[in-house]
Amino acid sequence: MRGKFIAFEGADGSGKSTVINAMFKEFHRNTEVVREPGFTDVGEAIRDILLNRDLDICPKTEALLMASSRAELVNSYIIPRLNEGYNIFSDRYVLSSLVYQGISRNLGINEIREINNFATSGLKTDLIIFLDIDYETQLRRREERKTSDRIEKEDAKFHKSVIDGYKKIYDLFKDEYNIVKVDATKSLDQVIEICKKHIIEIGGK
Repeated sequence: MRGKFIAFEGADGSGKSTVINAMFKEFHRNTEVVREPGFTDVGEAIRDILLNRDLDICPKTEALLMASSRAELVNSYIIPRLNEGYNIFSDRYVLSSLVYQGISRNLGINEIREINNFATSGLKTDLIIFLDIDYETQLRRREERKTSDRIEKEDAKFHKSVIDGYKKIYDLFKDEYNIVKVDATKSLDQVIEICKKHIIEIGGK
């Protein structure tokens, strides 16, 4: 039986990594966790470029590098593992590109969808958990981390556009991509229980 493919999405500071780690503890049997960009050898090399604070990267280059890392991950790892029956929890997937490059970098949602449809061989998730936060919460959490990569160090206008962009993408594609919105400003225990419920509903074990 094919495994379930579940992506966790949200702006920087939404708590994706923390929630994914908690979900892995709940559903660890036949479940693997991947991250974007990165995970594969090629993806990690691309990640180093994309997040390098010292580089000034053209938005189109950024979009294509993101898609390239995703292509390597999906075609060399995710699809084979799903076919072997493993569940895959992914820290980001195509929605991130629709928001960050399509909206916040002004490259166009449809253009980014086409690039990523090619890169992923059309692979869609079974569920997307969108961790929704407001800008004030995001800013506080980012300041607490005290470190930032090339994208995280963007200005307030950019980060606000990402937060608004996720809400727009949710409204446009929640049915097509089976996106559920979770209020990530709730307590961690509450967020975990909500996410767990949604994963069980689609047959995650």
